[in-house]
Amino acid sequence: MKTNNTIFKLLAFAFIATIIFSCSKDDSISELPEIRSGFYILNEGGFNSNNASLDYYNFENASLTSSLFAQKNKRGLGDTGNDAQIYGSKMYIVVNASNTVEVINAKTALSIKQLDFKNNGKGRQPRYIVFNKNKAFVSSYDGTVAVIDTASLVIEKFITVGRNPEQMAIANNKIYVANSGGLDYPNYDKTVSVIDLNTLTEIKKIPVVINPGGVAATADGRIYVKSTGDYDKIMPSLTIIDSKTDEVKSTKEFSGSGMTIVEDKAYFLTSAGVKEYDLNTDAVTKDNFITDGTTYKIGYGLSYDKINQQLFVCDAQSYSGTGAILCFDKSGKLLYKVNTGVLPSKVIFLNK
Repeated sequence: MKTNNTIFKLLAFAFIATIIFSCSKDDSISELPEIRSGFYILNEGGFNSNNASLDYYNFENASLTSSLFAQKNKRGLGDTGNDAQIYGSKMYIVVNASNTVEVINAKTALSIKQLDFKNNGKGRQPRYIVFNKNKAFVSSYDGTVAVIDTASLVIEKFITVGRNPEQMAIANNKIYVANSGGLDYPNYDKTVSVIDLNTLTEIKKIPVVINPGGVAATADGRIYVKSTGDYDKIMPSLTIIDSKTDEVKSTKEFSGSGMTIVEDKAYFLTSAGVKEYDLNTDAVTKDNFITDGTTYKIGYGLSYDKINQQLFVCDAQSYSGTGAILCFDKSGKLLYKVNTGVLPSKVIFLNK
């Protein structure tokens, strides 16, 4: 009997060990890096031309599907696609001149809901979108940031900020909103609104150089604000804000657009190439990240794939014809080029 009990215990132990080992293997599998299946391309289209479009590039067979949204939904995307982001299983596409936010299934591109951004019949002109927990936040030129519940897809409220807000960034439980005043030349705005994510209200405005448009956050909570200036006497600039104190740490003249932050580096589009900037030393490390002599005609957008460590330049080529996406590896060499619709402005990466 004792022998049988011993054998039974040994078998039970082996069985439990097998389960534990199997669970450990499953846990390790779940922690493997994400794998890309491809990427979407948001083509802004010409203003008032009603030709914004969404393309899709498939990594598996290196093929491009043009105007995928129109193919799937039997209608166009609208007028002036300004921003797009994937959050969870959905992709949100901000269509500026059509005054809509199109919510689609990220895998199939089928429309789930189209959100109307009009106030008593007047378009709010939505611009950019960011996310926090179960909320989406959309800046609009009417001086508001909309709060959208990502489950019900209902607009819950509008937060009043500055004039003609553009890009936003989140750090330390706050949203930083660049108030450009860009439609009010020469009386530009010169503030960054700070929204508290607990109360969903604007709690302060931080003065910066006039006409701020680009905002991005570092992992340690620094907020970088790119201002365009007045195109005359006030030069473009880069301002750094500490999100812990909301104090401006520094401001300096700085040219470049399409600011993209990746770990301890930032990248900017210039007419001569892609400028690389070290966030630890706050200095330009490379005037041109591109190392193989590849050039682009009109840099219109910049995206970085952290998983594959590739930089994507959106080249408008012209303001009316087709554009192109240029993909560079981490050494700055061109990997491939993809033709697009009119005014490609953003690459949105899709996981398997």
